[in-house]
Amino acid sequence: MPIESARRPLPGLRQMVADSGGLYLANAVIAFIFAASGPVAIILAVGARGGLSESDLSSWIFGSFFLNGLITLLFCTLYRQPLVFFWTIPGTVLVGPALGHLSWAEVIGAFLATGLLMLVLGLSGWVRRAMQAVPMPIVMGMVAGVFLRFGLGLVYAVRDDLWIAAPMIVAFLALGASAGWSRRLPPLIGALLVGAAAIALLGKFHPQGGALHALAHPNLYTPVFSWRAMVELVIPLAITVLVVQNGQGIAVLNAAEHKPPINAITVACGAGSMLAALVGTVSTCLTGPVNAIISSSGERHRHYTAGLAVGVFALAFGLFAPVFTRLMLATPPAFIGALAGLAMLRVLQTAFNVSFRERFTLGALVTFLVTVADVPIFNVGAPFWGLVIGYAVSRLLERKDFGAAGAAQ
Repeated sequence: MPIESARRPLPGLRQMVADSGGLYLANAVIAFIFAASGPVAIILAVGARGGLSESDLSSWIFGSFFLNGLITLLFCTLYRQPLVFFWTIPGTVLVGPALGHLSWAEVIGAFLATGLLMLVLGLSGWVRRAMQAVPMPIVMGMVAGVFLRFGLGLVYAVRDDLWIAAPMIVAFLALGASAGWSRRLPPLIGALLVGAAAIALLGKFHPQGGALHALAHPNLYTPVFSWRAMVELVIPLAITVLVVQNGQGIAVLNAAEHKPPINAITVACGAGSMLAALVGTVSTCLTGPVNAIISSSGERHRHYTAGLAVGVFALAFGLFAPVFTRLMLATPPAFIGALAGLAMLRVLQTAFNVSFRERFTLGALVTFLVTVADVPIFNVGAPFWGLVIGYAVSRLLERKDFGAAGAAQ
């Protein structure tokens, strides 16, 4: 079996307590607040645009946090590394346009199929080869195309509700301009707090009526498997998890001198995605930003305790998903739009930088344009065709780049 072995002996409770400390807990708190702010706003923005109900969104958030929190606790214990799992943000964005012509049950069927594909790749040990199949600039051209709408959503939020969005942007920029202040209070969290204060001052918090269950009651969905959902979503979802998200997370951990178990991570993403799909949650992935935060300081062999703390926070957040979902939905659309847009700014910048830095730039441009145009072909969405057409153009007109990339590997 190609799955990497766990690190022995496994840490007991006493060892975990000895390895923990204030620094690691603080890093865990900051990392978790980041995960529970902008990324959750993206789920709500995509789901609301796709016509999902409050119950659907609550179930999605439950799976995103509770189920992935369990995987996080397991992997941080087995491998004694900061291996935090959440959900794929690019995959979440991909779902938005698909909900315009696919049913939620068809999308869930695609989630299951994506999980199965990743599970097979992880068990077979082929995942490294799969991660190199499509050049990264072309992949990031697709990512830039699907993320662009969130950058535009930030501008629209200012247009639609100036007194909510503008203070959030000012807070984000002010904190981001000072290295000292941004370490004490991450800009995205500052924007969230300022936005919440503006909502309270303007009296724009309007919770919906109806019964509210404090504890999660996740929905169990019956998937529908359709060829158009499989073609449109499975390959792009798998690429966003394995190449974009897991690739980023693995790079972050390697930079911190950890040795992440790539095959085991892929198996966890596959199995986790299949389980999470049943409650309506997008594919599981190894998170990059959260793992970067919790491995940024302190002693390397103690970083895993911060991952364990994030896992515990995720369990609690998932259990009370209905409360957090209703609180977020009671805010103005401009608040969610601005928060999601600010969360995507750096990711969108990175996507453009990688796409148009050096090689495969024409293929990346074609991929970006086809994705942004959002014109389905044969009822299959634009992100898939962006990858196909961009790759074909690059193969035809950028053969030297493929040769140079092959020689560099």
